[in-house]
Amino acid sequence: MSLSRQFAAFVADLKYEDLPRAVVDRAKGVTLQALSSALVAHDMPGTRQALAIMREEDGGGGGVATALCSGEKFTKAGAAFVNAEMIFAGGKWDTFRMLTHPGVAIMPAALAAAEVTGCSGKTFLTAVAAAYEVLERMAAEFIPTVMSRGFHSGPVFGIFGAAIAAAKIHGMDANQINGAIAQCVNLASGNLEGMRSGGRSLREGGAVRNALLAVALARHGMPGGETTLEGEAGFYHSYAGNNLGVLRYSFTGKNRADISKIADGIGQEWIFLETLYRVYSTAGYNIAHVDVTAKLCAEHKIAYADIDRIEAVVNWLETEYPSPAFAVRRIDIPPKPGSTQYFTAYGAVTGGYPMLRGGEPAPGETDPPEVLDLMHRVTLIPMANRTLFGPRITVFTKDGRSVTKEGTGREFIWNFEDEVDRIRPVVDGLAITPERYDGLIDAIRSLEQEEVAWEPLIMLTIPA
Repeated sequence: MSLSRQFAAFVADLKYEDLPRAVVDRAKGVTLQALSSALVAHDMPGTRQALAIMREEDGGGGGVATALCSGEKFTKAGAAFVNAEMIFAGGKWDTFRMLTHPGVAIMPAALAAAEVTGCSGKTFLTAVAAAYEVLERMAAEFIPTVMSRGFHSGPVFGIFGAAIAAAKIHGMDANQINGAIAQCVNLASGNLEGMRSGGRSLREGGAVRNALLAVALARHGMPGGETTLEGEAGFYHSYAGNNLGVLRYSFTGKNRADISKIADGIGQEWIFLETLYRVYSTAGYNIAHVDVTAKLCAEHKIAYADIDRIEAVVNWLETEYPSPAFAVRRIDIPPKPGSTQYFTAYGAVTGGYPMLRGGEPAPGETDPPEVLDLMHRVTLIPMANRTLFGPRITVFTKDGRSVTKEGTGREFIWNFEDEVDRIRPVVDGLAITPERYDGLIDAIRSLEQEEVAWEPLIMLTIPA
């Protein structure tokens, strides 16, 4: 079977009862993460812009799907675009291997499909799990190489996750799902040059609209082809530069991946469980620097005044963002607010980072002067095969001591109840009351019991 046929068979056959408990738990967690991000962004410029665009573009449309937080009705594609842009603007994304954020694409597509079909909570959770698994298996080894060719891996792979979620909720069969995957190959897009040259590139918002078009084409019988992913002119040839698994860059230092084994063990081994929660609104590779450094200083009762300097050993690709081929954030750029050194210093000085703050001070916000001083005494040491998101932090004190803490890369992987505890501090900045937010949390916690999934998930984000 071709790779797309293997994925299609897995998705079509998957039942809620097949999902391990940990997978169901993670599907609930990423749902809460995405909806919380939208709630944070309910009145941000990106949200207002997306609503304005869709009011114009969808004028006279069917009005069958609802925008989060505002409650306005648009077409499926219109609502999904608004919701993707809103989740993106809030900054509370999930993260997979640094440069893909599956929930920003998957959740808007799943919500739109759930609303028009009236599917159950079990169907919704099954679709979300399937979508994450397919997207992350497709992306896992290829993200750095795809980025090095000028594509942004977020939307390029995100379209597949969004399409899988919608296709599963619509009850499409394996042949139709294969067609949807094939049409995603035709519609996948996302480029880096805009963001590198002062612009803002369209990302998952565009991917989710194209994903719903791919699903519609497949539902209406448009054939897609058989080897659209691994074929000689297929997806991997186009986006990774070859269909042989040769990698230009990789997180592990390996220079080859076996495309024929991407789907091996699917349904038994869940790569979905590697998905991290990005509770701080900064690049994913920075989040562990806050917590690992904070815990190290707390464990050894080290205060700012005690610190001479800090060293952080990191995966080398974390110092060459978004790609070594054309990095805009490099190790040779002096520390500044928003840099990795800044977040390391923030963890040391304050024991955390403000949950409702962006990746650097907004107008009117100020930084603790201790952070701005200490970040200039943080040194990053890149290592080729270092665990991704797992810095090794060493604090050198003024009295000649040094203490070290190893990040594991799993500091931001946790269960649903831990996700509730970690994301709850955003409650003061949400569009809804704390009581309504608690109601949303409870609805997600017991989502498998909901006969109609979309109503609590969407309606509880809208102020009463």
